[in-house]
Amino acid sequence: MLLATDLDGTFLGGTDNDKQTLYTLLQQRTDIKLVFVTGRGIRSVLSLLEDAALPRPEYIICDVGATVTHLPTLTAVEPLQSGIAQRWPGDQVREALKEVKGLLHQDAIQQYRCSYYYNEATDIESARTVADAWQCDLVLSAGKYLDVLPKGVNKGYTLQQLLEVLAQPHQQVLVAGDSMNDYTMYEKGYSGVVVGEAEAELVKQTATMPHVLQAQRAGAGGILEAMAFFPAFGNYLEKNKSH
Repeated sequence: MLLATDLDGTFLGGTDNDKQTLYTLLQQRTDIKLVFVTGRGIRSVLSLLEDAALPRPEYIICDVGATVTHLPTLTAVEPLQSGIAQRWPGDQVREALKEVKGLLHQDAIQQYRCSYYYNEATDIESARTVADAWQCDLVLSAGKYLDVLPKGVNKGYTLQQLLEVLAQPHQQVLVAGDSMNDYTMYEKGYSGVVVGEAEAELVKQTATMPHVLQAQRAGAGGILEAMAFFPAFGNYLEKNKSH
């Protein structure tokens, strides 16, 4: 099994009991591969992993899909990363976005994306026009985050490419998220869970997807709920009970 999960609001969310249960399961079961798929940058994720209670993933997809790292060696996954880099237009797009009203640049290292905060005063359409002009995609999430990414690059794209590199059977993949920048992972058709307390738009957009569970429990609890719900993953919970 491979669990590909968002961090904030998903893997890091939920009750302390649910987090402890999920984290213990992942630390004990070497037959479950863990991949973080997050909007955070790699430095932010590495700082989280200083907490020994948090399971360590084998791979980290950061920057909403723009970077992908093999954690044990701290190296980029190639040729996947080089392919993403070739799609990025460079600092020109960042300079062009400075003219858009209402964008607040996020204070984080951003190599192959531009990330901002937005609100009701932000000129979203102008930002979208700039992104289109530089052959980039604009992604809104959680009602406050705006990301500009290389055309076609997102969490779902990079996860799919990574799974091909790993030759991971798709029926053994579970994806988890809570905001609209996770939507592209569900589009790929993997078994998925939208955890409780997720962004309303994500709940709406995935409501008719038969392969996606709308969980009741928040964060880690929603992931556990999904493992019990999908027949392909329930045996991992059962096996752990016997340990």
